[in-house]
Amino acid sequence: MSDKRKAKRAPLDIYLNKYMGGVPYMSRAADISPEGVSLARLIEPQHEAKRVGLQFQLPGSEEIIYAEGEVVREWVELSTAKKGERSGVKFTLLTERHRKMIDAYVDRHGRPGSEN
Repeated sequence: MSDKRKAKRAPLDIYLNKYMGGVPYMSRAADISPEGVSLARLIEPQHEAKRVGLQFQLPGSEEIIYAEGEVVREWVELSTAKKGERSGVKFTLLTERHRKMIDAYVDRHGRPGSEN
């Protein structure tokens, strides 16, 4: 599978709330960029919803980040370490303060994206 992401990304191994239809479900992040976040499905129903709400804290921060996003990609990871259903969520609504917090986190912990 080719990785077409060009933005710098940072590993982010946290649990977060993913809201679908106003109901929170626990999800687990794998990485984050200024544009979005990669998530693993843990305990949520099958759904067709593309718009989601997210609520999370970056490591080392007490502040809760609230964001809205759109599921732009879904796939099944087959590798042993990350096995399971995953999704890519693009941020569609994020306060400027929270965007700057994410940018700073990615700058400190990130790695360049792939151009492939």
